[in-house]
Parts: sequence; structure tokens; C-alpha cells
Amino acid sequence: MTIKSFPYKMIVQQKEEMSLRELVLKIQRCCRYVLGKWMIIGICGVAGAAAGTMLALLDEKKFAGELTFVLEESRSSPLSAYAGVASQLGVDLNTGSSNGVFEGDNIMKFLSSRLMVERTLLFPVITGKDKKTLADLYMEFSGLQEKWSRHKRLQGINFPAGYKRAKFSLLQDSILNVLQERIVENNLEVSKPDKKLNFISVKCISRNELFSKVFTEQLVKEATDFYIETKTMRNKANTERLQGQADSLKTVLSKKVYTAASVQDLYFNPAKQVAGIRAEEELRDKLILQTMYAEVVKNLEISKMAMAQETPVIQIVDTPILPLKIKKLGILKGIFLGGILGGLLAGAFFLVKYTYRRILRDEV
Repeated sequence: MTIKSFPYKMIVQQKEEMSLRELVLKIQRCCRYVLGKWMIIGICGVAGAAAGTMLALLDEKKFAGELTFVLEESRSSPLSAYAGVASQLGVDLNTGSSNGVFEGDNIMKFLSSRLMVERTLLFPVITGKDKKTLADLYMEFSGLQEKWSRHKRLQGINFPAGYKRAKFSLLQDSILNVLQERIVENNLEVSKPDKKLNFISVKCISRNELFSKVFTEQLVKEATDFYIETKTMRNKANTERLQGQADSLKTVLSKKVYTAASVQDLYFNPAKQVAGIRAEEELRDKLILQTMYAEVVKNLEISKMAMAQETPVIQIVDTPILPLKIKKLGILKGIFLGGILGGLLAGAFFLVKYTYRRILRDEV
């Protein structure tokens, strides 16, 4: 068996050596064929450079408004020790941690959500002597207003500043939805520059410098205000309820103090013990009210501490400052990228053509 298998192994090794040699030869022939078309490839590269130059000249200036912020949120509450005391009057300190829209990568989706973008688009901005919303400004410089004015139904469509969102017509709702989709797809970029850090970058790129700046700033403001409001909603309700109780008890206690003092002046007689009963009752009621008021005030302060603890700290690191950074394809960059792309496409074409011919020749 060993003598028969030896020639077989030799034949397999020879075939492997021959196949490797053939592969190298095929690569050499392919390279020579492609390089032999250097003139055509060069012409394609020049054509690509010309196309890149034309594209750079036709490319309009775009302004990039970028804002970077950091969200600092406490993961654990130091008020857990007061939870038992605060629960006497039904105060929930919410000492546990829970995930929210600003947790992890949820903030990316939240900042580009329809709710936040539409709220931002309805923000009024002053342009010259006019006051218009960001939605009207976007329709104006993007050419949508001129395009839609050709349709009778869309003529005069706008979003007046200060107009309530609930009073919008069905057509206005549809147009506003189209605007927010275009902005999210073409103009808005939300990213984390470094995955290990909590820095969030919000960038708006458009042909209008004022829109890019104001939209970026207002979007972050709308998102942070909404988040803070929802995050502290429960503790805020508890605080307002305790504040109302404290004010009511304070008013009743003030009246009871005057009443107790008046009773002591009227009924104080050392010779008759019965005369002092009314005074003792008033003093007892005053003491009860004082105790209740002290407990309510204590729990009110605890609730305020809990609300302050739950309120996240959002630190703005960088804000867009005029003049904004211009995004435009430079002529040199257009020539370089166009030439490289044209040459690579031509080379890829000849490579595919050569391979296709070899396959057909081997099949024949």
C-alpha cells in the first residue's frame, strides 16, 4: 500500500505546483493586459478629473452648525436613607435607577425623532424685519416653497409663528412631516465622536447659515427641556402637593396661635380650674398643628432634594458660533478624487473584460 500511494502523492504535489505557477502567470498576463491600456485609462482619469472639477464648481456652499454636550446623570440616589421618613406622607423618592430616552444610544434616536424635529421647526426666528418659523425659512431657501407654489392647493402654505400646533390643518401636518423627514435624512447628523465617552455631537448642515445655527441649538434645547420635565415629573407633583399642604397648615396654625392667646387672656382665673380647660384645648390643638407642620415641611425639603437629585445636568461643551464652518467640495479635491475614480473604473472595466474572455476561451 505504501509503494502504490507514493506515486499518487508525487502527482498531487506536481499538480499543486503547476496550479500555483499557472496562477502567477495568469496574474502577470492580466496585469500586462490592463497596463497595456494605459492610454485609455489615462484618458478616463482626465475625464474623471474634469467631471470632478465641474462638480466642485457647481457644488453650493453649505454651513455646518455643530453642538456638543455631555449628559451627567446620577445612577444611584443618596436619598434612600430618607425614603422611610418621606413615605409617611406618600412621598416617593424614586431612589432606583431606570433606563430612559437619554440612556445609552437611545439619545441618538430621540434627538432625531419626529416630535423633537417638528417642535424645533415651529420655533420662531427673526430674519431681517420678518419673524418666521424655522419651517418657513427651510422651505424658502431649499426651493420647496417655489416648487410647491405651482400647485394651486399648496399655494400660500406656511407655519405662522405662535400658531398652536393643535390648530394645524391636515395639509399643514403633512407638509411638516415631509419637512422633518427631509431634514433627518439630508441635514441632521447625531453621533458619538467617541464610543467610550458621553459626548454627544449634533450637527445640522444646510445652505442657510442662520438655519444651521438656530436649528442645532433649539433642537438640543427642546430635547433637554422635554427630558428634564419628564424625568422630574413625579417628584415635581409630590413637591407641589406638599407645598400646598404646608401653606394650608401654616395658615391654620397662625390663626390657632392667635386664638390660643385670646382664650388665655379671657379665661385665665387661678381660682377656677374649669376656666383653663378651653385654654388647654387650644394649646393642645396648636401643638398638634405645629407637629404636623414640622413633618410636612421636613418632607417638603426631602422632596425638593429628591427633585434636585433627579434633575440631570446637561453641560454644553461647544456651540455653533457665526460664521459657521463651510462645507464645500474644493476644486483640487474634486480633480484628485475624479481622476482617481475615473482611472479605477477604467482599470476595473478592462480587468473584467480580460477575465470574461479567458473564461470563454477555456470553456471552448
